[in-house]
Amino acid sequence: MRTTHLLTTAALGLALAAPVRAQDLLHPIGEGPFSWEAWQAFADAHDFDGQVLAVSGASTGDDKDKLENVFAYFEEATGATVRLSGSDSFEQDIVIANQAGSLPDIAMFPQPGLARDLAGQGALAPLEDGTRAWFEDTFAAGASWADLATFEGPDGTQAVYGMIFGTDVKSLVWYSPQAFDEMGYDIPETMEELKALTEDIADDGGTPWCIGLGAGAATGWPATDWVEEMVLRTQPPEVYDQWVTGEIPFDDPRIVAAIDEFGWFARTDAFVVGGTDAVATTDFRDSVDGLFAIPPDCYMHRQASFIPNFFPPNVEVGRDADFFYFPAYDDRDLGTPVLGSGGLVGITTDGPLARAFIEFLKTPFAHEMAIAQGQFLTPHLEANTDAYATDVQAAQGAILTEATTFRFDGSDLMPGEIGTSAFWSGMVDYQTGASAEQVAADIERRWQGIR
Repeated sequence: MRTTHLLTTAALGLALAAPVRAQDLLHPIGEGPFSWEAWQAFADAHDFDGQVLAVSGASTGDDKDKLENVFAYFEEATGATVRLSGSDSFEQDIVIANQAGSLPDIAMFPQPGLARDLAGQGALAPLEDGTRAWFEDTFAAGASWADLATFEGPDGTQAVYGMIFGTDVKSLVWYSPQAFDEMGYDIPETMEELKALTEDIADDGGTPWCIGLGAGAATGWPATDWVEEMVLRTQPPEVYDQWVTGEIPFDDPRIVAAIDEFGWFARTDAFVVGGTDAVATTDFRDSVDGLFAIPPDCYMHRQASFIPNFFPPNVEVGRDADFFYFPAYDDRDLGTPVLGSGGLVGITTDGPLARAFIEFLKTPFAHEMAIAQGQFLTPHLEANTDAYATDVQAAQGAILTEATTFRFDGSDLMPGEIGTSAFWSGMVDYQTGASAEQVAADIERRWQGIR
């Protein structure tokens, strides 16, 4: 136990002993809507004074600064020093480090696919046996998160290999509250209602949707998100998992039907700005501008929590733009699935300090300190949601914690030749007239060629 962290009680709440590096902390210890008791308990149980923890990840710039603000509390609690290295080429760097035998202590993976590969090579340490139970007890839709971090080791045995830290939500529909109010449109709560609203807007002479598949070399990816959403809303989550891993073929009738569910929205001229052909060529970053035209070019835009980064500069989220959950079908009884992405933190050089770092990331405090800085969302059910930086962020966090199923972006989990090549280009082919059966069969042939 580090004696500088003994807990005392003050008349108006919790107060803790002054930290050694208090000037480096984002929030003074004991102040703000944070779980200081959890931080104190962690501090009392860990002493690594003078030790150094090497952490590598993809975060740079402001994102790296935000992580360092969180990790400063790990340093304060343990006496250790965290050296965080961020790189835009992290995925290549970590592979090279593994080959050279120079892995860091901790790797922060922006998506789980590479972590799975390293676990299979024995370069990632499995976490404690109770980690799956911890996910199930502590995260919303906890089994989904445990599955996301569960990989086969070099001996074929499955284990949980990572802690989830940092999440984005994709299952959002953005709209203009003013435009909805002027037309008297209500927020749909089911997919059936969303389809009815789409038809109503078209019948009223408006265009329901702005959709753009353009993204430079990554053109087509926005459509893959739509298809993934539709698989989760028309099939049980295990079907989604089997599709992503190739256990069922890409041209399985259930997947073909999900592609056509996307087509119901995107391949009806009256439903999309510029007609169906324009969808394939419009850049997704530009397509959202239609929400803010006067009168509006469109009324809805399905896109992830990051899309406000591409709103016109005068648009204020919560006033000029808002969002609702991309709803599930009422008649499918599949709960409220959420599609998103999330970072996975794994141990690449095992040891007590690295294990302690994972334990720190389990605390509600670590998640609260992250969400207090904006953008970051968390499924941690014990985290105090008052710590969210904005009401908008808190509302997105609520969608995440209310999810019955969470699944990671499927195209990012598929082999690169499929998920970030054949699937992308196939959806452009579909948008410009190819049938769902033809597109799915073409992608499946590509997959068979690399199996």
